[in-house]
Amino acid sequence: MPGFSRRSFLHLSAAASAATAFRIMTEPMLAAAARRPHAADAVMIDSNENPLGPSQGARDAMAAILSQGGRYSDNLTDELVKTFTDMEGLNPDWVHATVGSTPPLALSVLAFTSPQKSYVTADPGFELGMMAAGNNNARVVKVPLTSTHAHDVKAMIAADPEAGVFYICNPNNPTGTLTPHADIEYLVANKPKDSVVLVDEAYIHFSSAPSALDLVKAGKDVIVLRTFSKAFGMAGIRCGFVIARPDLLEKIMARGGWNFMPITAVVAATASLRDPALVAERRRANASVRQQTFQWLDRNGFTYIPSEANCFMLETKRPGKEIRDAMAKENVMIGRTWPIMPNWVRITVGTQPEMEKFQAAFLKVMRSRS
Repeated sequence: MPGFSRRSFLHLSAAASAATAFRIMTEPMLAAAARRPHAADAVMIDSNENPLGPSQGARDAMAAILSQGGRYSDNLTDELVKTFTDMEGLNPDWVHATVGSTPPLALSVLAFTSPQKSYVTADPGFELGMMAAGNNNARVVKVPLTSTHAHDVKAMIAADPEAGVFYICNPNNPTGTLTPHADIEYLVANKPKDSVVLVDEAYIHFSSAPSALDLVKAGKDVIVLRTFSKAFGMAGIRCGFVIARPDLLEKIMARGGWNFMPITAVVAATASLRDPALVAERRRANASVRQQTFQWLDRNGFTYIPSEANCFMLETKRPGKEIRDAMAKENVMIGRTWPIMPNWVRITVGTQPEMEKFQAAFLKVMRSRS
């Protein structure tokens, strides 16, 4: 990035200092807040984690680097960025490695919203950006999804002609549904001047959908977020990227200072990228279990939203919180509800044995009148 190196620290401004004091609720924090006490052997399908964990190559890379844990070794971060940019045809100055995609999501919202510039998002949608916008005294504008559960980009544009950030999670969290690339292109072409389109691709590897990286390469007002938490199974290890034009990156990083990346996360991510079969294998594994779960739901007459990710929304016919609490008593922890869909819960796709335990518990709970 222009003006500083990876070894330098960006001096925190007053705005950045304030940003560090904000309590931003992350996905695991949101899940934990809604979670009842549970046994150690509980089925945990409430946080969109990948039960397969890191690949063997990633585990081997972490084990090999442990003896160097006393060194900063930031050259390894350069190697990770180069590996990614070589694969995607990007300039390294347009990519910054981050501790997962949560920090750059919040920092992007802080950078481009204000009391005059709103945050526009889907409803239902991932809540973190809404919270960051609220902390920034920015108005949060929630726009319902379309009938096909895609982002309604025309309605999002119409919702506020003074918006600062349009947030697109693709596939969407919590529905796992896709927004066509053409719709994202339309949003970029017709959005208000000086606003940005923030595309969160945390779940992109579970689908065959095209990435929005082409819009970044074209120099558009687009920021793309990537994480290794989902398909790559590194939620607890924390590694990701924020990808954008250097001028946009500089504004984002000015809100949060500089950080060294954990070397274990960096080498695990690099090894994961270099495994040519990993993404396809993880996509097939998730799709197989997800499809078998959908077939079971169909056979038993339950309603759900078809998904292209590792989560989906399931109708409960009565307040979802009641079902979630009842499922917890069956030692199965399922996801939360959203205000716009109070009689639906989000389900993470686990392993086949985990989903079989979910099926047995859900059938028991739904058949109960109490």
